[in-house]
Amino acid sequence: MSSTLAPPIAQNLARQYLALTKPRVNMLISFCAVIGMLLALPEVPPLGLLLVATLGITLVAMAAAAINCLVEAHIDAKMARTAWRPLPSGTITVQQTLVFSGMLGGLGLWLLFVWVNALTAWLTLATFVGYAVVYTLLLKPRTPQNIVIGGASGAMPPVLGWAAVTGQTPPEAWILFLIIFVWTPPHFWALALYRTDDYQRSGLPMLPVTHGPQFTQLHILLYTVLLVAVSLLPTAMGMNGWIYLVAALGLGLRFLQLAWMLHRQYSEPLARQTFRYSIHYLTWLFAALLLDHYLL
Repeated sequence: MSSTLAPPIAQNLARQYLALTKPRVNMLISFCAVIGMLLALPEVPPLGLLLVATLGITLVAMAAAAINCLVEAHIDAKMARTAWRPLPSGTITVQQTLVFSGMLGGLGLWLLFVWVNALTAWLTLATFVGYAVVYTLLLKPRTPQNIVIGGASGAMPPVLGWAAVTGQTPPEAWILFLIIFVWTPPHFWALALYRTDDYQRSGLPMLPVTHGPQFTQLHILLYTVLLVAVSLLPTAMGMNGWIYLVAALGLGLRFLQLAWMLHRQYSEPLARQTFRYSIHYLTWLFAALLLDHYLL
């Protein structure tokens, strides 16, 4: 009987560990890192380098997510959308999380140092510290601008990818960084709007809690306007042709429409729609940049 039960138990434990890594978030991180690698060179980078660099960056990002879950376990326990996570629910212990995060982060950094280059490894380590320590420990519990300042860590993947295949971080890489950096506040604040009750219970000073929904809606609109302008910088820098330009304008106008509607009259379905669209926006924007890069 025990042998029959062992596989389901092991599978459930594996799912719990996977949940610590925030796989959906890390899929987007990995995607943005790969975009940086593919845009850095005229031709496709060597497959081995691309795979090892992606794996290394992803493992360190997963380690950072696990530390974030550890630090915020007491907060997650108060929020309906996160109370199920492994640490608040007690399915994984603090010690197990530390060991798991250490193994992932150590392996990821080893891969980057040995098989990629030192610059990428150091930048990835700095990104880990920025997210797990500066954002999670220092900024998030202290200021409603946490997501703005802390967004710098989340915007690093294309820079890491660029460094992985060239050993450099030129202005073009930092333009990709800037796009994600400006995208992060309207993306996250749309979520925070329809999760305000959760954040009130958690005690975190998120913008809708500290300044109210109307102030947040206005800032979503303002940051979206800035995002559309920033999204045109690749064209100004000569990084792309007409495919990306058309896509950036079309995607940006739709984002602006949603942000304007949200500013004019709030509704939870609209906030959810804006949040979901923001994810599609970034994915399609970078996909268009990649398509333009190889076709034109």
